[in-house]
Order: sequence, then C-alpha cells, then structure tokens
Amino acid sequence: MTDERSGLRPIPFEQPLFERVDGEAFFARLVDRFYAGVVTDPVLAPLYPPDDLNGAAERLRLFLVQFWGGPTTYSDQRGHPRLRMRHAPFVIGEAERDAWLRHMTAAVAAAAADGELSEEDEARMMGYFVHSAGFMMNADTPD
Repeated sequence: MTDERSGLRPIPFEQPLFERVDGEAFFARLVDRFYAGVVTDPVLAPLYPPDDLNGAAERLRLFLVQFWGGPTTYSDQRGHPRLRMRHAPFVIGEAERDAWLRHMTAAVAAAAADGELSEEDEARMMGYFVHSAGFMMNADTPD
C-alpha cells in the first residue's frame, strides 16, 4: 500500500523472531532437540564435559534467545558473547562443524515440521547457523 501524500510505500516493521515463535519456550525446545543428538554423537559428545552439559545447554539457549530478539540475559550474565574466543579451547574442524550443523539442522527442521517456524524463519535460522558453524572453525582440515 502506498501513502497517498508521499507516494512512498511504508517499510514494514519486522517483529523479532523471538516474538514470532513461542519465545523462550521455543528456544528451550530447540536446544533440547539439539543436545539430544549431541550427547550420542561420537564427534561432539567428547567436547562437552558431562558435568557441564546442562550449563552448556543453558548458555546456548540464553544466547539464541538474545540473538533472535529476546531478553539480554546472556550478555547480562556473561558479557559480550565472544563466540570464537569462548570456543577457542575446543578443536573445531570440518568434522566438528558438520556434526554440530547436522544436529542443529535436525532441531530446526523438527521445529518447522511441528509448525513452530515459518519457512522464512526456518531459512533465516539455517542461514545464521550455517554461517556461524563455519565461522567457529579453528582447526585446519586434513588433506
């Protein structure tokens, strides 16, 4: 629709993804789905200390909530995300990236299949996760 006076089309305000989904509950389900795969993955499971698995899941949930437009609890508690720095102690090569992305893709796809995400939001999330998974790599790939 064009504004009669200016002849310009208004730019639609985009509601944050956090508000388009079931808020924090959506991200809790997403992270639960993700970690259900991680704990049985032979590549990823060794990277997660068993005594901190719940802590890792909570940190991921809080980060995703904040990133997708929810409360800033992650930064309030932990400061700037500094994702590469926080993951530097872990060797992340192609195998780790691919395993992480496989489980996150499955979690996002399950949310979409359950009607929790629109096709557009599924694509947005996957675009972010594909980019981030590659960005987190810190180890050379064997030839």
